[in-house]
Amino acid sequence: VQLQASGGGLVQAGGSLRLSCSASTSGFTINAMGWYRQAPGKQRELVAVISSGGSTNYADSVKGRFTISRDGAKNAVYLQMNSLKPEDTAVYYCKAVQLRAGVPFSYWGQGTQVTVSS
Repeated sequence: VQLQASGGGLVQAGGSLRLSCSASTSGFTINAMGWYRQAPGKQRELVAVISSGGSTNYADSVKGRFTISRDGAKNAVYLQMNSLKPEDTAVYYCKAVQLRAGVPFSYWGQGTQVTVSS
């Protein structure tokens, strides 16, 4: 599985960005997809995940501001980010999980930089 993320950039506080990530699967079904982020000097953290059935989970820090969605037909996942704050500045990574014979395999995209200025 190869993941290609896009949509990052520089935005002022209060602004919005939409991240996109598409996956090439070589015929295998993707189960969960999600977004993680890593700020300088910090560990990578979960931002939002969405299951193949559409169930979502968000980090407390982004609830009410970010929305994750996916297009199963395109194997794509999106992250709509509104009311951005300087503390949202990070490299954002998309992740896809495949189940093969019950064993989860995780794949990561290359990351896209999001910078929020105050």
